[in-house]
Formats: sequence, C-alpha cells, structure tokens
Amino acid sequence: MRLEKLIAGIASPAPAPASGSATAAVVAAAAALLQKVTRLSGKQWPEAAEMHGRAERLRLQSEELIEQDSLAYLDFVEAVRSGHGVAGAQARTIQIPLEIARAAAEVAELAEQSASLGNPKLRADAVVAAMLASAAAEAAAYLVGVNVGKTADVRVAEARRLATEARARLRPPGARGSAGGPGRGRARPADSRRR
Repeated sequence: MRLEKLIAGIASPAPAPASGSATAAVVAAAAALLQKVTRLSGKQWPEAAEMHGRAERLRLQSEELIEQDSLAYLDFVEAVRSGHGVAGAQARTIQIPLEIARAAAEVAELAEQSASLGNPKLRADAVVAAMLASAAAEAAAYLVGVNVGKTADVRVAEARRLATEARARLRPPGARGSAGGPGRGRARPADSRRR
C-alpha cells in the first residue's frame, strides 16, 4: 500500500485502515531507517550487510502487516454482521497486532546494535528508529489488549513484554546524537553540556 493511499485511508471515514495499519507503517519506517544505517556502515561494522538483510526483511514484513491488519478488521466486522466465524476472525485481530509488536521489538533490538556499532554519522537515524519501534511496540501491545477484551490471555502478556523490551533499548537521545551531517543531530561541545 503506497504511503499516500495509506494516509488517505486512515484519514477517511472507512473502518480500515486504522490504528493497526498505522502502527505497522511506523515499524516499516523504522526498519527502512535501519536499512540506510546498515547500508552505509560497512567500514565500521563487519556484520552490516547481514544486518541490512535483516532490516529489509522486517520492513517487508511490516509492509505486509499494514494490509493484513486492515483485512483482519474488515473480516471481523463481516463475521459479526453475519454471525459466522466470529471467534476465528477475532483471533486474527489479535494475532496481527501481536506480530506487529514482535516485528517492532526486533527492529528496536537491531536499532540498538546499529547505534552502537554502525556508522557514527548515522547514529541519530538509528536512535530515531529505536524510538519509532518502541512507540510502535507500545501501540501494538495496547491493540492486542483492546482486541482480547477483559479475558486473561497469554498474548496480552507477550505483547506487553515485547513493548517493555523495546522500550529498554532506548538510550538518552542527547548521548546518542550524530556528530554531523545535514538533518542529523549534532553533538554539543564539551563546554556547553548541562551541569
């Protein structure tokens, strides 16, 4: 789904795409940032090419989840309307956000590695990727809980654990800023830091 179409769809009164698709799109954007970082980190990071492949896989997976989330919700609406297959359709509305949370947690892990081991000029991109992935994991975990309802469910616990793990990957932004480059954060001079 092209970005323009996705944004217009989210803004429309149609039932889908909505929050789940938006969350998956954030994961895809974070993974795309990591593709940039790993692509340009070959000199600093021997495993950069392997990590680039991993980032690409996560981006493509997340792009698929954008569409899958919309379809899952529409199928659920139709199942409720018809009275047939409601349980299976509801399970899908839980499974897709859980998969989004899993992808987001993996992107956050890769972002942490990229910030530490990748090209320091692109460190800001890796940090922002971690921020995006962490926020997406939190959002996906919330959606899992909403779609499960009040029933105790191990999928809610897993989603919350993934969100916690993704959040733990974050570092203080000021300590991780890039040293330069257009559009990048610049490190403060030593004598300008807060005391």
